[in-house]
Amino acid sequence: MGDHIIDSHKGLKEKDKIDMLPGQPHVNFSQYGGYVTVDKLAGRAFYYYFVESHHSKETRPLLLWLNGGPGCSSLAYGAMEEIGPFKVNSDGKTLRKNIYSWNYAANVLFLESPTGVGFSYSNRSSDYEINGDMKTAKDNYVFIVNWLERFPEYKKRNFYITGESYAGHFVPQLAQTILKQNKKTNNTIINLKGIMIGNPVINDERDNRGMYDFLASHAIISDQAAYDFKKFCNYSADPKNIPIQCDTAQDEFYKDTDYIDLSNIYAPVCNDDDPNLTATPKMNSIVTDPCSDDYIHAYLNRNDVQEALHANITKLKYPWELCSSTISWGDSSPTIIPLLLEFLNNGLRVWIFSGDVDGIVPVTATKYSINEMNLSIKTAWHPWFVDGEVGGYTQVYKGDLTFATVRGAGHQVPATQPKRALSLIQHFLDGTPLQATK
Repeated sequence: MGDHIIDSHKGLKEKDKIDMLPGQPHVNFSQYGGYVTVDKLAGRAFYYYFVESHHSKETRPLLLWLNGGPGCSSLAYGAMEEIGPFKVNSDGKTLRKNIYSWNYAANVLFLESPTGVGFSYSNRSSDYEINGDMKTAKDNYVFIVNWLERFPEYKKRNFYITGESYAGHFVPQLAQTILKQNKKTNNTIINLKGIMIGNPVINDERDNRGMYDFLASHAIISDQAAYDFKKFCNYSADPKNIPIQCDTAQDEFYKDTDYIDLSNIYAPVCNDDDPNLTATPKMNSIVTDPCSDDYIHAYLNRNDVQEALHANITKLKYPWELCSSTISWGDSSPTIIPLLLEFLNNGLRVWIFSGDVDGIVPVTATKYSINEMNLSIKTAWHPWFVDGEVGGYTQVYKGDLTFATVRGAGHQVPATQPKRALSLIQHFLDGTPLQATK
């Protein structure tokens, strides 16, 4: 991974500048979009979208956001549904401002990764079939190094990586690659200061157990089903010899969860019987509309939008999707815990947050994983506050791992509790403890 990974980026930043997105309200910050080649030989290129900070962009840190899946788009979820400057209206044609956008706190970079996700592509078809943790970390690293050549003013800037769900793998694995390359070259190639992961996939065994315990304790599945899952469903066992009790528990799980949104167990679901796009934009509440995936899908498949974003320049054979159906996943680390411990030993800031009504990677799973780390407590469990309300609960561990719950938030924390999420990222970037008093 030497100098051969760096290409010339002369003049490309100016080319990537986005004048205006269709249906966009006026803003006073710059936005960019385009492709960075991560493998010349294969013709593999990753799409990015970048928004500079609302103010003080020269001093604000650089923040990379990654969505999980694996195979889900950071442009779709991160940028358009969660922490980006705009949300897509229900007409699928116009945008509104996100008043809790994270570019109030940082310069924010969104990356569609790995190959086959969103607008990111390769000319080599095997790149769609051979995906996994190791290749993704390597490609993401090559992307960052080259992106910084294109935007050299950010080279020395404090850099943070954040994301959710399967990004519990992507974020730490990219961070580890950065640390390794910095050590190997004895040079701070990327000035990584910390990572923050939300409702993250950290440890397969703990995540599974945590999900069933959460669903049983929230009266969604029966206690018996939770017990049977733990006792009879051994996920590493031979699939031909699965006990009948495991099959029965699986059947009950689907019956109990089919008609709710597991990612936000108390939220309304999108009613697919209705035509989801509206002729004129609906009046919006701050919290995400359950049908917003449909609005984003319509918006990002418009030719004028793709043109404005400098996306889909090769005219892909398939429509843009929120989560890719074209990729298959190979290597996946069963646990990320050793990486988190490595970061604490290297003085990186590590925060883990958890929306407390997510049933996919719930707070119980995350607590089980943190307990596995055997860290002693520095600041005992206490509520934290935003505008006089409890934003969630937090505990800080020695070695400087902060765990924070976000009250009333689902799997996509910033979409469901935007004000609390913005407060969280501000405290994380400033390195200040969450507000312990009203």
